[in-house]
Amino acid sequence: MQNKIWLSSPHLSGKEIEFIKDAFEKNWVTSLGENINEFEKNLESFLQDEVTICALNSATSAIHLALIMLGTSFNDEVITSAFSFVASANPIAYCGATPVFIDSEKDTWNMCPIALEEAIEDRISKGKKPKAIIVVHLYGMPAKMDEITAIAAKYEIPVIEDAAEALGSTYKGKACGTFGRFGILSFNGNKIITTSGGGALVCHTQEDKDKAVFLSTQARDNAPHYQHSHIGYNYRMSNIVAGIGRGQMEVLNDRVEARRKMHDFYVDAFKDINGVEVFSEPNEDYYSNHWLSAIVIDEKLAGINREDLRLAFLKDNIESRPLWKPMHLQPVFADAPYYGTNVAEKLFDDGLCLPSGSNLSDEDRLRIEKVIQQIFSKKK
Repeated sequence: MQNKIWLSSPHLSGKEIEFIKDAFEKNWVTSLGENINEFEKNLESFLQDEVTICALNSATSAIHLALIMLGTSFNDEVITSAFSFVASANPIAYCGATPVFIDSEKDTWNMCPIALEEAIEDRISKGKKPKAIIVVHLYGMPAKMDEITAIAAKYEIPVIEDAAEALGSTYKGKACGTFGRFGILSFNGNKIITTSGGGALVCHTQEDKDKAVFLSTQARDNAPHYQHSHIGYNYRMSNIVAGIGRGQMEVLNDRVEARRKMHDFYVDAFKDINGVEVFSEPNEDYYSNHWLSAIVIDEKLAGINREDLRLAFLKDNIESRPLWKPMHLQPVFADAPYYGTNVAEKLFDDGLCLPSGSNLSDEDRLRIEKVIQQIFSKKK
């Protein structure tokens, strides 16, 4: 069996170990230290929007804190994208609130502004004005932020921008993660850069960051003894983990470039194959990091379906994965409200994520291309 080609595996630079070693030598093996401070500064500089960063142990924690800081509680409703990983919706449930799911639009596969406004008006008519809107930038593709933020402003609903997959992506030159009241970043092992596990909350004021740090470190009051007036959480990032992040920040631009080149590789690989569409930016306003390259297969034109290609890859020990199963189809959220048509459902039926790692070799690409050529040539 040949070595496995992963969908998106960690890609370390070798520079991370120096920052980790420094933390050990200075005995900053805790949730305080230079690595955390500098990693946050690195992210703030990269996003370039006068934001302030709170480094946390996961993006899920960041969403949860954002909802708490917006006052989300039991029986509230929060709007979010149906077409996403479950971590976008789970924190809503942590608050005792109900997710309201919105379908995708076809251009970016992200939250449909038309369905969003329909949902807001309907929930308000039922006496349930949504507490927040969590919009996701799927697979690194920016959402239609002009339309979404305009609708949010019209109804005075704060936006939480889930940019867990979109570090390095921009919309009209502005970094994803900086449009909303809060932004969310992820450094999970499969992301553009990794800290092994970790995330960040993007804030626009020092007050919000200070509150996030307070809540993420068990909400300890300023007293010589342990005193607590608020419920807190153990969500702060470790100084050791942040050291990995500092090393990764030094190669972030290279990682984005490599992912975008993988997208270009697939555009070329499928250019002469009918019925296959590679997920790409709709116009020059959008700049995607192409965290994951993805395709949609029209079985009638291509002669094969998504599952045929996935199994052909699997036979050659190449990982691929169906697109996200929409949240309103998940058993755990079966009773949640949903607005839209069947765009997300159709994408799930016909779409496939392809190996996209920044550490794939020319040999890996040849293997991938060979499988593509073989399976589609059999159907001609």
